[in-house]
Amino acid sequence: MCYETSWKPGGIATAPGAALALLRQGYPPVEVAERVGVDRRSVRRWKAAVRERGAKALRAQPVPGRPRKLDAPSLKELKRDLLKGAQAAGFPTDLWTCPRIAQLIRSRFGVHYQVSGVWRLLRALDWSPQKPERRAVERNEREIQRWVKKEWPRIKKKPAG
Repeated sequence: MCYETSWKPGGIATAPGAALALLRQGYPPVEVAERVGVDRRSVRRWKAAVRERGAKALRAQPVPGRPRKLDAPSLKELKRDLLKGAQAAGFPTDLWTCPRIAQLIRSRFGVHYQVSGVWRLLRALDWSPQKPERRAVERNEREIQRWVKKEWPRIKKKPAG
């Protein structure tokens, strides 16, 4: 059985928490490591941390580094704006690009993001790059529907030969 590590702010991570439970049941660190799917040194490090500081030692720690430029409510608003589409934000097509999103953030929130920062921000929001559907500019939906209803059945019904 292998536990997927899942860090949650203020909570105990899945793998260290599972390891601690097995250690308390009397399993040796090497066997705990095998069962949890981690290196034995990690289990020993977690065990030592719990011995020194208690179970709170396994709580997820805040990630060090520069805080985000946008706070949580602004991120929610940004997500809402992105879901409305690029045309709703005044762009000629409905394709979101990092430069467009940076422009939206700058105009809407007054915060400057580099294109690379926008990409990291989107990844943190669990958004992934998508390839737009390729469609001809000259595409005529009405003509396509007519062809599918009239021409395709006629072609399809002809016997092979």
